[in-house]
Amino acid sequence: MSATFAALLFAHVCADFLLQSNAMAAAKQARSLPALLLHGLIVLATATLALAPVTADPMVLLPLLALAGAHLLIDWIKSFAPAASLTAFLTDQGAHLATLIALAWALPGLYTTSLWGAITWLPPVLVILSGLILATRAGGYAVGMLVRPFGRSFRAEGLPRGGELIGLLERGLIFLFVLVGQPAAVGFLIAAKSVLRFDASKRKQKVAEYVIIGTLASFGWALVCAHATLALLNLFAALPWLPGAE
Repeated sequence: MSATFAALLFAHVCADFLLQSNAMAAAKQARSLPALLLHGLIVLATATLALAPVTADPMVLLPLLALAGAHLLIDWIKSFAPAASLTAFLTDQGAHLATLIALAWALPGLYTTSLWGAITWLPPVLVILSGLILATRAGGYAVGMLVRPFGRSFRAEGLPRGGELIGLLERGLIFLFVLVGQPAAVGFLIAAKSVLRFDASKRKQKVAEYVIIGTLASFGWALVCAHATLALLNLFAALPWLPGAE
């Protein structure tokens, strides 16, 4: 079950956060049928590649078709919520996660009977990659939704999308620090960012509070993703060099 879930999780994060553009997400939110169907095909394709069946029997694809159908239904329901709603985003991802767990529990041998079944080190690697994508890309959406209402009260300054890139890099670093057993390094990252932001923030209270909210949310999201990844890695023994993945 663990290996099957790892493959399904990687397929999901690729479909939702790497292969889905902002334009496609906006079209889905507007309940565009072509956009929904295209996203469904991407979900089906990534799941099929992750669990590459070794037989041409169409019945093997039925669980993956059901997964893609459930994904589309969840996305369609989400389209009735406000476009930038963090609650809707988290609920949507929670529902997708529940479908992945349900399929992995119902058909735990999907990975072991796949083309990649003999590669025992691959599932934990997929867990790490999934955690990294969730920490960086998914975290960017979540943190952006959280701080967007606060940013409307002042004019943003700085490089175009500079804050977005800073957030992505800091979450990636935090994720890696925790995975290699160096969580204390996160404190140095906080200190470095505080020093760099101090001069700009001390003159504008709104900017300072905006930065603090975004920073705490970004760091918190990355820490949760990192520790969740370590918890999943405890189910595998293929990467003994990772602290906490024993």
